[in-house]
Amino acid sequence: MIDSYMWGHVTRISPEAPVPIVAVDKKEERLGGAANVALNIQAMGATPILCSIVGADKNGKLFSDLLKKQKIQTSAILDSKHRITTVKTRIIGNNHQMLRVDEEINAPLNSKEAEQLVNTVKKIVSSQKIDVIIFEDYDKGCLTPEVIKGVLAIAAKKNIPTAVDPKKNNFWEYTGVTLFKPNLKELKEGLKLDFDPNNNKELNTVVSQFIKKQKITTALVTLSDKGMYTHSVDIKQIIPAHIRTISDVSGAGDTVISIAALCIAAGLNPIITATLANLAGGLVCEQTGVVPVNKKQLLQEASQLSFYQ
Repeated sequence: MIDSYMWGHVTRISPEAPVPIVAVDKKEERLGGAANVALNIQAMGATPILCSIVGADKNGKLFSDLLKKQKIQTSAILDSKHRITTVKTRIIGNNHQMLRVDEEINAPLNSKEAEQLVNTVKKIVSSQKIDVIIFEDYDKGCLTPEVIKGVLAIAAKKNIPTAVDPKKNNFWEYTGVTLFKPNLKELKEGLKLDFDPNNNKELNTVVSQFIKKQKITTALVTLSDKGMYTHSVDIKQIIPAHIRTISDVSGAGDTVISIAALCIAAGLNPIITATLANLAGGLVCEQTGVVPVNKKQLLQEASQLSFYQ
C-alpha cells in the first residue's frame, strides 16, 4: 500500500462545520504496509523481496516507482484488474495527525490471483536462498487462507522459518509458524476472549494454550507502553518498554515484525529477539509518520544493554 501525507498548519476552524482547516504546505507519498516492512528490513542491511498484489491503476504504477526508487525489486508485485491499490492518506496539521482517508478493496483475492501469488513465492524460494518469510497481514484480502496454506507448505518444504504479523480474520490460519506477533488488541479479538494482561498468570495461560494448539514456536505479544511479552516452550517473560517521547505510533508494528524476523534469520534467542524488536518499535514512535528504523541508532541503544556486553 501507499502511505500518502498532506502536511500543513492549522490556524482557524471552518465556518462550514466545527472542524479545523489544514492549509497544506507539502504532499508526500511513501511505501506503506508490507512495503514498510521491506524498508525496515533493507534499513538493517538485509535484502527484502516483496510479494503482493496491487491494482492495475496509476497508484499501482506509483507503488512500483517508489519501490524502484528504494532499489527494491518489483518482479514479485502482481497487477490485478479486479482491485485498486490501497492508499492511506494522512492529513497532518501542526505535526499532529488529524484525519486519515483510506482507498482500498478488502475483498479476498480470487482463486486465480491467489494461485498466481503462491506460484510467485514458489519460484523465488526455488531460485534464491531465503532466510525467513514474513506474513504481513492487514485484512486487506491479499493473504487468503489459500495463500497462507500454500506459502506455509513451501516454507516447510524448504525448512524456512516464518514470522507473522496477524489480524483477526486469518488469526487461526497460521498453524506451525515460527513466530506469531499480535498486539494485545489483536490477541483478544483473534481469541474472542477478554482477559487481564496485567495478570501474568492469566496472560501466560492464554498464550500458552494458543501456541500449543497452533503448534507455534514463539509468540511475541506487543503490550503498547508496557513493552512486549515473549512466550516459547522454556521462556515466558515481559520485556519492559523504554521511556520515549512518543510522536506517532504509525508503523511501529511493521518495525517490530521486521526486526524480530531478522533475529530469527540470524538464529538469535527469543529474549534477544524481543529486546531488539522492543527497542526498534519504540525508536520509530519518536518520528512523525511511517518511517523505517535507524540502524545506527538501534545499535547504539542495543550496545548499552547487558546482553550485548
